[in-house]
Amino acid sequence: MKKNTRTLAGVAVLGVSALLLSGCSAGAAESDSNTLKLWHFESDTSAMGIAWEEAITVFEEETGATVEFEEKSFEQIRSTASQVLNSNEAPDILEYNKGNATAGLLASQGLLSDMDDIYAEYGWDDALAPSLQTTARYDENGIMGSGAFYGVPNYGEFVEVFYNKDMFAAAGLEVPTTLAEFEAVMAAFVAQGVTPLAESAAEYPLGQLWYQLALTQADRGFVDDYQLYTGDVDWSGRELTYATETIKDWTDAGYISTDATGFKAEDAGTAFINGTYPIFYSGSWWHNRFTTEATGFEWGTFLFPEAEMSPGSAGNMWVIPEKAANKDLAAEFIDITMRPEIQALIGNNGGIPVAANTEDITDEKSQELIGNFNTLTEQDGIAFYPDWPTATFYDELNAGLQELINDTKSPAEVNEQLGGQYQSGVDDIVG
Repeated sequence: MKKNTRTLAGVAVLGVSALLLSGCSAGAAESDSNTLKLWHFESDTSAMGIAWEEAITVFEEETGATVEFEEKSFEQIRSTASQVLNSNEAPDILEYNKGNATAGLLASQGLLSDMDDIYAEYGWDDALAPSLQTTARYDENGIMGSGAFYGVPNYGEFVEVFYNKDMFAAAGLEVPTTLAEFEAVMAAFVAQGVTPLAESAAEYPLGQLWYQLALTQADRGFVDDYQLYTGDVDWSGRELTYATETIKDWTDAGYISTDATGFKAEDAGTAFINGTYPIFYSGSWWHNRFTTEATGFEWGTFLFPEAEMSPGSAGNMWVIPEKAANKDLAAEFIDITMRPEIQALIGNNGGIPVAANTEDITDEKSQELIGNFNTLTEQDGIAFYPDWPTATFYDELNAGLQELINDTKSPAEVNEQLGGQYQSGVDDIVG
């Protein structure tokens, strides 16, 4: 484990105002009451790592406090959070994964601080679109979407279409604006002997494409039923029937290769990087990699045609443990990471800020990426991910789609199988 303690030179005495800010009593040790203990798992070269390093500098300059930063891996935090946060070794603030099985579970166990008052004080609810707030709020059972705020996301992620501009130009094709045009583009590539979609069914992104197709037929009520358990999900209804039947139709038409059953996400992504496929539908987390590795051709992005909603969510969150010693300092640090200048660092380094000023984003590809994300959030179009409802549905969905494109089960049989697995998992959660 790497430990990095950053101290502002010249800080000698903690004043009364800073002591009150720390949330500790006057009898506490000065070094403890004026130190923010912070954990996160971002690399120092990532968009968030770069932005948060600057936030640490600003925080120390403005508060006179010291940040004691410990770099942890995602797995270290995930596997030890319950034990550490229930002890006196808890940090004051840490990055944690959103969702029912992660932040929701810790919130239901009383290990995370209720942040409603802090949200009201700093106005974070005004800075975050409603769909981004969903993964920050949890009820008494740890189910996202309602109840108190337990975390603050300050970046986002979503799924969009990456395309090879050179291959489109060579084929005489333009970016489609309707689903019919999108299918016509894919048919044109097939006619030229090119499989259009880079896909993986052993892992994502085929499941994300399946969910996106369902979203073209869906409204927010369907998403709430599917993701938040607000109502029953009809697995023979138009949304999921259309999604599964379309995946089968696109496979039969040659838009998706049956070889995708053995491909992982890395295989699909690198095949797009290598110029083998002209289209890759996947997450914004590929953006930086394509910027540095897909150098043999020009590429661009667009939102899925005729879809008001797409898979995506707020990013991982800042949370404050219930046993944190310096909750007020933690809140002040979070607020700094929400400032436009820190958000701009996220945006200009390949991330997706949630509260940046548009004019502060200067990189052209980043402008396109963030513009697409903002389009979704402005129309309440962030619809989360297909595997989120249960702990086992990611593997179950992949397995079902493998059977679909292998033609070992019909669309109706796949939906019946997936529906039973989905409901079993939901019942385990809600009782």
